Amino acid sequence: MQHDKLYHKYSFLPAPERLEIVVEGPVTPESLSGLTMHAQLDAFRRPKEQHEALVEIAGLPEGRIILAREGSTIVGYVTFHYPDEIERWSEGKMEDLIELGAIEVADEYRDLGLGKKLIKLAFFKEQMENVICFTTEYYWHWDLENSGLNVWDYRKMMEKLMKSVDMVWFATDDPEICSHPANCLMVRIGKKVPLASVEQFDRIRFHQRFMY
Repeated sequence: MQHDKLYHKYSFLPAPERLEIVVEGPVTPESLSGLTMHAQLDAFRRPKEQHEALVEIAGLPEGRIILAREGSTIVGYVTFHYPDEIERWSEGKMEDLIELGAIEVADEYRDLGLGKKLIKLAFFKEQMENVICFTTEYYWHWDLENSGLNVWDYRKMMEKLMKSVDMVWFATDDPEICSHPANCLMVRIGKKVPLASVEQFDRIRFHQRFMY
């Protein structure tokens, strides 16, 4: 299937002491290669390694990177790609099932609402209406220490963020998600997604349907 990638960009001046913040994407591997990662973007990998991963994802047919940058420094990003082959979500190799894999904002930029700006740009102009987009929220990925939030307040924050683009909670019997009550599956089904794909996704969500 065709994965629409419609480039959009907007910028704003968050405060007099900061440069202009640009939020843009989906960006190309070439444009990403000329940028550097903020040192605080280390939640998943070291900044240099994460930068390499972003370049790789941006080059995938279905992959997309939406980023926020100050000058040539990436200060936030969100990734979209097919689910990892080792996870249940890759079962059936659905061409219209896309994972919101990671969202990260450098610590000193977290008061600007960049997370919401990033994902809203990702869904701008209906470019994701022909896919099911999902994200798996695991509490062990959350920055509880620096945020000062407990696990339940952090989950509320993440749910609110995802709901800003109409992603909603979906039930599943996936063992990793079920391993802690704060973990959750959030999903957005595009309005152009065929019923057959929705039904196939339901079969992936539940391996033990008699339990639900």
